[in-house]
Amino acid sequence: MMKKLTALCLLLALLLSLTACFAADEVTVPDVQVGTYSIPENDALKFVRDMKLGWNLGNTFDAIDCTWLKDPLDYESGWVGVKTSKALIQTLKDAGFKTLRLPVSWHNHVDADYQIDAAWLDRVYEVASWAYDLDMYVILNIHHDEAQFLPSPGHYEESARYIEAIWTQLAEKFRDFDSRLIMESMNEPRLLNSNYEWNFVSAASECRNAAKCLNQLNQLFVDTVRKSGGNNADRYLMVPAYAANPDYACDKQFFVLPEDTADNRIIVSVHAYTPYSFALQLPGVRTFDIAKQGRDIDNFMDRLYRTYVSMGTPVVIGEFGALNKNGNMQDRVDFTAYYVASARARGMTTVWWDNHNFTGSGEQFGLIDRRSCEWKAPKILEAMLKYCGE
Repeated sequence: MMKKLTALCLLLALLLSLTACFAADEVTVPDVQVGTYSIPENDALKFVRDMKLGWNLGNTFDAIDCTWLKDPLDYESGWVGVKTSKALIQTLKDAGFKTLRLPVSWHNHVDADYQIDAAWLDRVYEVASWAYDLDMYVILNIHHDEAQFLPSPGHYEESARYIEAIWTQLAEKFRDFDSRLIMESMNEPRLLNSNYEWNFVSAASECRNAAKCLNQLNQLFVDTVRKSGGNNADRYLMVPAYAANPDYACDKQFFVLPEDTADNRIIVSVHAYTPYSFALQLPGVRTFDIAKQGRDIDNFMDRLYRTYVSMGTPVVIGEFGALNKNGNMQDRVDFTAYYVASARARGMTTVWWDNHNFTGSGEQFGLIDRRSCEWKAPKILEAMLKYCGE
């Protein structure tokens, strides 16, 4: 009897394994048709086009508040449980990614004068160099330091001191990198823990003041990098509007691009998990219909195209993605194909947010296992590569 039960269990396990394989094979990358858009010919738009396709090293150097760790260098693996390897960067390059976005939080690694711990800065430099040496583009930013770059009048003086201190050091450290190293001023700057944190209300004085402060901080960032000289004199720089929201970026009453001594070297930085109910909201909806929900993607991308790209100003969607909702892989593949195709048709480059999360009830955006360098969502990768262009 025991042998029969064992054999039955083995048979059941085999059937389940085969079922999973067949289900995975059934996922297909759709044929997507997107309209034709006229893209101006200039160096900045060509530069963004050449960035092709990007991937975020998320929840890694941007980890914060890991108070249980004795060594600050262990923050790198504090949230994801694994440190970044050179093999991972090589795998990304080999797969077809041409851009690595490197989100970094600094406030857990500075002294009272905002001087960055040398070992932490050297480690960030090392990982950035791995990608750079593979001829990839690298986007370096200030990430989960929202309390340090709070855009409010009462906090502005300290925010400005922080921005200037951090970018003075980063500009010096990376000044010899060529234009493939892109500096991004801030990540999703907003009024932290307020009623307006994710909702900019133009009638509210708090929001109007925040927009003014943010414009000033972006200007300070540009001035700080430029005055450091070397390759920083005309390096491409990315700046976000409030919360890096595309709608707020297109509102020129409140978002103003910084003045720059270099010609057309400012890139508008936006994040868009759109449609929100499918891409980011939990529980939200599990399904994606290109004919219906694709309109949400068209709407915000058309605004960005009209406001910036059609006028010759480059745009990078520095974060996008669709989290796993109980195995809705076909819907995620359909979304990815349409999203990337739509952005590229309008002259924009996209960067997938990968937080190395594959299980549990949280945000599962992981595409690649960083330990084994195995692609866990190969069809999503296939969809991105099919529509990201040459």
